[in-house]
Amino acid sequence: QVQLVESGGGLVQPGGSLRLSCAASGTIRRIDAMGWYRQAPGKQRELVAVIPSVGSIYYTESVKGRFTISRDNAKNTVYLQMNSLKPEDTAVYYCNVSSLARTYWGQGTQVTVSS
Repeated sequence: QVQLVESGGGLVQPGGSLRLSCAASGTIRRIDAMGWYRQAPGKQRELVAVIPSVGSIYYTESVKGRFTISRDNAKNTVYLQMNSLKPEDTAVYYCNVSSLARTYWGQGTQVTVSS
């Protein structure tokens, strides 16, 4: 079993930055892909970025050039650096980890971009 704990959300003004972290713990034999999703009020959950253990990083079009995903395999942690934030980035952000064909979700962290 894998548990995910997220941190780093909050309120920020447009143009500001936030860094989200998600640490995985528990019985971890191998972590494959690590990623971030978000869900805004009244909208479906969408994939923001994913970083596989091997292969290319993916970003949804709306965050390219502004968000950077990275991972620290020694700490089983994935990060999402969010710069030049816009009001439309407001959402609950969820960490997602794939391990041995199973998928795990974090509890979500609120990101609000508002003046």
